Amino acid sequence: MMKKKQSIIHSIAAAPHIFWSVLFIILPLLIVVYYAFTDGEGNFSFENILSLGEYAEIFGLSLELSVIATFVCLIIGYPLAMIIAKSKPKHQKIFLMLLMLPMWTNLLIRTYSIMAIFDDGGILNSLLGTTFHFIGTKGAVIFGMVYDFLPYMVLPIYTCVSKIDKHMWEAASDLGCSPTKVLTKVIIPLSMSGVISGVTMVLVPSISTFYISQKLGGGTFELIGDTIERQFVTGALNVGAAISLVMMILILISLSVMNKFSDSSDGGIIV
Repeated sequence: MMKKKQSIIHSIAAAPHIFWSVLFIILPLLIVVYYAFTDGEGNFSFENILSLGEYAEIFGLSLELSVIATFVCLIIGYPLAMIIAKSKPKHQKIFLMLLMLPMWTNLLIRTYSIMAIFDDGGILNSLLGTTFHFIGTKGAVIFGMVYDFLPYMVLPIYTCVSKIDKHMWEAASDLGCSPTKVLTKVIIPLSMSGVISGVTMVLVPSISTFYISQKLGGGTFELIGDTIERQFVTGALNVGAAISLVMMILILISLSVMNKFSDSSDGGIIV
């Protein structure tokens, strides 16, 4: 009888979460699937899926820029996570606060700030008296991605590195390992789940972003997020849904593959 009451209580407690998941996750996904496999009149059709070959170049460019941004975040983020993890506890709190501080500002405001600094008539060119053209280039979009998503790389790696027993570092050094070997043979393997989690958390929003590319790209090129938005704005809901569905499938496959190489108990991801 007691177990039955506990089961009822658990069901009642889970009801709001189930309702939320159905209303805002499952139902929207079903709507996307419906529009992806129907035409403008609501008839079943594969035409939207078959037409995605026209956007192969945009898919490729989106993947290229997101991979570069993720790699840059990893190159910057791993040493930064190491520095924070090896700092004194009181300094760690300060470093983490400084890392997260920009995230307290809305993404739109941060993007406009980058434009204000690096635009042709922006603050940087005015101070230096130059005509350095940056906004409207692929480099500006990559810079925006790195600036906005860097904390998502640093935090999982920091979590993993901070959990590594410091005695393992000392033992490796005592056994003759150089600092480079300690890093490559001990620290990196033990923090790999955080690296995989960080790569995923940066790659997924980077490949699907649209506002960063719109503003910092200056309309000179289009990424897949821009294409999806344009399709919905112009009323081409079926094509936009088909592109969104393919993107979701690719992202889920990537998450599943990365999850197999990640230890969820040490900062990894769970799908």
